[in-house]
Amino acid sequence: MNRKYKISCALTVLTLALAGCASSGKVEEVKPNPLPKLTQAKTLTPVFSQSVSSTSTADPLRLRLDADNGVVFALDPKGVVTAYQGKQKLWQKEVSKAGLSSGVEAADGHVIVGNAKGQLFALDQATGEQKWTAQLTGALLAPSLIQAGRVISVSNDGTVFAHDLATGQQVWTYNLPNVQLSLRGNAAPVPVDARTVLISSANAYVYALDVLTGVPRMQRRVAVSDGRSDIQRLNDVDGDPVVAGQYLITTSYQGQVTMTDLASQQVVWSEDSSSTQRPEVVGNGVFVAQTDGKLVAYEISTGQKLWENDSLLNRQLSNPVMLGQDLIVGDLDGVLHMLNPATGELIGRAKTSGEVRTLRVIDDQLYVATRKGALSIWQNR
Repeated sequence: MNRKYKISCALTVLTLALAGCASSGKVEEVKPNPLPKLTQAKTLTPVFSQSVSSTSTADPLRLRLDADNGVVFALDPKGVVTAYQGKQKLWQKEVSKAGLSSGVEAADGHVIVGNAKGQLFALDQATGEQKWTAQLTGALLAPSLIQAGRVISVSNDGTVFAHDLATGQQVWTYNLPNVQLSLRGNAAPVPVDARTVLISSANAYVYALDVLTGVPRMQRRVAVSDGRSDIQRLNDVDGDPVVAGQYLITTSYQGQVTMTDLASQQVVWSEDSSSTQRPEVVGNGVFVAQTDGKLVAYEISTGQKLWENDSLLNRQLSNPVMLGQDLIVGDLDGVLHMLNPATGELIGRAKTSGEVRTLRVIDDQLYVATRKGALSIWQNR
């Protein structure tokens, strides 16, 4: 029987560190860089905050918030979903005694969440009442996607599911290739157009599937790894891919940041980079937070490196996002770093609580989720 072994990114990094120093018999502790001193002092203003249960250090749960029609939806890992309008709580529902693990997807009158038991739940946006539930074959560690009347979900065993949004009936499944060893976690489904969804995999491929039928329209390898051991050859695409016009930008662990032309299905450029985070693509810039803590900016059409900032080494950076004119990235201490996207210079910071796992920008506001369960929304002053 085939088995797929999932390991945490932190464990992988530690294993590689130990392997690298085995010959000397000494283990060199990797410490995060101290916070750099700033010559400028911009900051962010918090407009909403809520505390929920914390998650394990080793578990890559991102537990993102979502918003729709001015209402913010948040989940507690212990199994509760809550809706807020401003600071007012509209409803709160216990969804699962087995907890929740997927992050929130809210659209078309529904709120979709899932748990590590493979249970998928659909709630009514207005009331929180459960509309349906479905059983999948593996843990749900990434948010689902609501698109074209379907709920697209990827379970941690590599199966893609489509359920009818209204009824919860399973419409189709698609099995990703089996990978014996991979990081625990996966990217969320990403829409390309009204009928196409992108699915990233642990085998360094991206698949484009028809939303209504599940028929594959494209499969493309976007990264390679030349490590000697199984662990050194891990090459997961765990960061959500980004679609910018006809181009697809992906990152991979121990692989590359790659831009692919969706029309020709050919790679335009690819540069060595290791990241498990979604890249940010704005204007002519592709911004990547690497697993070593470097922030790198690439020119979108050529892949030429525009700048590199190594002042946040080993600070376990989140995905970068653009908020207004500033590039924002979070770290293991809950610090939100603000950078000049043209130069990579650090220009400000703000502080939340716990390791920052997910950043999103919705309606010019920054949505933050941390491992300690600090959910918050910020805006530029």
